[in-house]
Amino acid sequence: MNYKQKIKEIITSDNQRMKVLNAVQSIGLPDGIVAAGFVRNAVWDFLYGIETPLNDIDVIYFCESDISEEKDLMLEHQLFELEPDFPWSVKNQARMHIRNGDAPYKHCLNAMNFWPEKQTAVGAYLNPLNDLEIISSFNLSLLFNGEIEYNPARSLDVFNKRVTSKKWLTNWPLLKVKTSTLCTQ
Repeated sequence: MNYKQKIKEIITSDNQRMKVLNAVQSIGLPDGIVAAGFVRNAVWDFLYGIETPLNDIDVIYFCESDISEEKDLMLEHQLFELEPDFPWSVKNQARMHIRNGDAPYKHCLNAMNFWPEKQTAVGAYLNPLNDLEIISSFNLSLLFNGEIEYNPARSLDVFNKRVTSKKWLTNWPLLKVKTSTLCTQ
């Protein structure tokens, strides 16, 4: 299966997700990507034949010249003005290493290498030609394997808390949680 092409088909057939991508493209964020559950949940909904709401829209970008939280809030406001029906969350990945205790990230894809679950480290954006692009820190086949897999770049405790708080096993009860026996906290 061509996983990238399948994800593109899933997203382009979803009018809400395309509205999100168009709004993000219109504000011209450097390295701007709609990531995490935006793509992951769409694939899981497709796999399991259900439709979950867009409960948060994680927009990431990379701008070293202004790493203030105020900038993120201003961008959220711009997106809300364009598309008020979506729960926007905007985070500059040039700042997030501080919160996470990591070395500085080089760009958004580098930051995604440190996200707690491998299936979450995926994003989508419209390129200047309005073509949908999909990026991921891990193999896209992981999105289709019916698992939520721990990324050892984060603590196992963080991963376990997210599995519970995000209610993934409630929304997609056939998902399996995968942690390696080699994982340590």
